[in-house]
Amino acid sequence: MNSFEQMESVIVQRRAQPQAGSYTCYLFEKGLDKILKKVGEECAETIIAAKNGEKAELVGEINDIFYHLLVMMNECGVTLADVCQEMDARAEKIGNLKTFHVSDHNT
Repeated sequence: MNSFEQMESVIVQRRAQPQAGSYTCYLFEKGLDKILKKVGEECAETIIAAKNGEKAELVGEINDIFYHLLVMMNECGVTLADVCQEMDARAEKIGNLKTFHVSDHNT
């Protein structure tokens, strides 16, 4: 099990068996609007960290956004397996060039 799967597992567990003082449980209690607000905040903080050029700060913010995305996914009924399946399907398309129809605009 990789780190993403472990985090998803903890999030699923917190939702099924809430624990006092758990930040994940707090987010679920507050609902989708709060979760989405946190996703947005973390996106902005990730952008700023990237602009600042501090790798450690950026890595931390990326982890924060991944966590909040996993919470959002759980709230919306999307699993990591769903996302990986879509990513695999898209990866199969990499390198496939589409033929474009060239039209003669002079006629």
